[in-house]
Amino acid sequence: MLEGNRVSRISVRGFAVASATAVTTVGAVVGVASGDTQPSNTNDLEAAASDATLLADIPAGQQAQVQTASLTQQADAQAMAADTAAKKTAAEEARKQAAASAIEKQQAAEKAEAAQKAADKKEREEKKAETKASRSSSRDASSFAPQGSYTVSQVQAMARQMIPGDQFQCFSNIVNHESTWNYKATNASSGAYGLVQALPGSKMASAGSDWQTNPATQIKWGLNYMNDRYGSPCGAWSFWQANNWY
Repeated sequence: MLEGNRVSRISVRGFAVASATAVTTVGAVVGVASGDTQPSNTNDLEAAASDATLLADIPAGQQAQVQTASLTQQADAQAMAADTAAKKTAAEEARKQAAASAIEKQQAAEKAEAAQKAADKKEREEKKAETKASRSSSRDASSFAPQGSYTVSQVQAMARQMIPGDQFQCFSNIVNHESTWNYKATNASSGAYGLVQALPGSKMASAGSDWQTNPATQIKWGLNYMNDRYGSPCGAWSFWQANNWY
């Protein structure tokens, strides 16, 4: 405690006495000399005192009002700071929740996309297996005994046994346009030959050396050609319809 006339005084920044009975609070309590456990710098205290109204300079009857106003102002400031901190915390929490929600939605979308891709792949594999099974159950050209000649109905019957059921009509449509089921049909200008008008006709030798006289060999070659180039006879027929050739 300061001795002599330098009694303990509370330095109140910015307080001004408006009248003998009313005091307007515009600052905050800076410090109390008495009971202060932290050492104070004399220069700091003097600087603070130079721009402050000292409690000792305020009439005794108004000192309690000044102290109360100062504490009220401090409480308001603390409440405002707490409110600001709470709002900041709430905003940060909302941001985190929004980010988490966005991540969850993205993960759900990725899972749905992966599931759809898996389902599509499974469907393609099943269709491929069905097509393969259908083709494997069809008769091969070598299973037909060679004949000297064939009628249109005989050639069509052979084709029905060699072409998968869901592809026969498309195959038939092409043959109708290309040769009207005449296995010896020849295009005088281009040299195309046979049921499917292979150009040149000698291409069909890859299916059998009797390609000129055996419609089964021509059907075999034609089916392989349509599958390899268009995926199926129906794929070839779709192309033919758009271009009048295949």
